Amino acid sequence: PENAAGAEALARAMVAVGHRRFAVLAGPRGLLTARDRLDGFRAGLAAWNVPLEPAQVVHGPFTRDGGYEAMSAVLAAAGPGRAPLPDCVFAVTDVMAMGALARLRAGGLAVPADIALAGFDDIGTLRDVYPPLTTVRLPLTRMGEMAAELVLSEAGDGLPRAPRVIPVPGEVILRQSTL
Repeated sequence: PENAAGAEALARAMVAVGHRRFAVLAGPRGLLTARDRLDGFRAGLAAWNVPLEPAQVVHGPFTRDGGYEAMSAVLAAAGPGRAPLPDCVFAVTDVMAMGALARLRAGGLAVPADIALAGFDDIGTLRDVYPPLTTVRLPLTRMGEMAAELVLSEAGDGLPRAPRVIPVPGEVILRQSTL
């Protein structure tokens, strides 16, 4: 997937709808997917001259609990005499966004009235989430089919092949969690 391009498009869309202060639940340090999505989001903000403060980037596991804990860190950093709450939080996976949503609710904060929230992947579970989550949709089923087709097409003769990369773009899906 074109992770950086999808995250960049998401950042541009979030600024276009009026958000100016951001935090990112950035996933595990050193993981290429997490790094690409964070870098892309930064690039999208930079295109609008919107800063992303280093203290507003919180790393954690690609899990619901990782998102909950990372959101806890964002909330703990805000308050009187400290940083203001972000307008919008970007979780680099929808699973992390689910944990962040749970943490916001536990803290009595409403999405999007108090803090907007966006994710990445457009996982099926989002059909059961309220408010509906803004995300970057990846064609996950089609990506699996493409991978299987590549493996099967190259398995027949046993000859080594050069690595192939087929870029798969994401699509920003704006939903109620950021509007």
